[in-house]
Amino acid sequence: MAKSFNQAIVMGNLTRDPELRTTPSGQSVASFAVATNRVWQNASGEKQEAVEYHEIVAWGKLGELASQYLAKGRKVMVIGRLQTQQWEKDGVKQRRTEIVASDINFLDRPGEGGGDYTPPASSGSAPKKSAKSDDVVIEDLPDDEVNLDEIPF
Repeated sequence: MAKSFNQAIVMGNLTRDPELRTTPSGQSVASFAVATNRVWQNASGEKQEAVEYHEIVAWGKLGELASQYLAKGRKVMVIGRLQTQQWEKDGVKQRRTEIVASDINFLDRPGEGGGDYTPPASSGSAPKKSAKSDDVVIEDLPDDEVNLDEIPF
């Protein structure tokens, strides 16, 4: 069987507060959306802008952390896999593609993008501000800005 790869990375702002739910089996799941902007010049040299909205789903502890620390307006980078849900409603087929998060990085400080992030108490060292589904930690960002030219993708 040929190898395949399914990974999505989006960096933008939350369009709404995360909604945390619990499945009948007791599993936590948070959902929210991230807006990304694209700017380009058309053939006439005029500036054009477009916004894309990405539905995000975060399961388990990652979803709980997203619900606790993120809010509308906060800047995040989400890494995950694309998943498409299909169902039928009133005889009409419906589809929704979402990103199932495996890692959420908080890219702004509290108050900069909305939300009321309060880091957990730490023992001497600054806590991490990156939340991964398998290694959940919160971390403060350095004082310097994120340089998009240094991101390796």
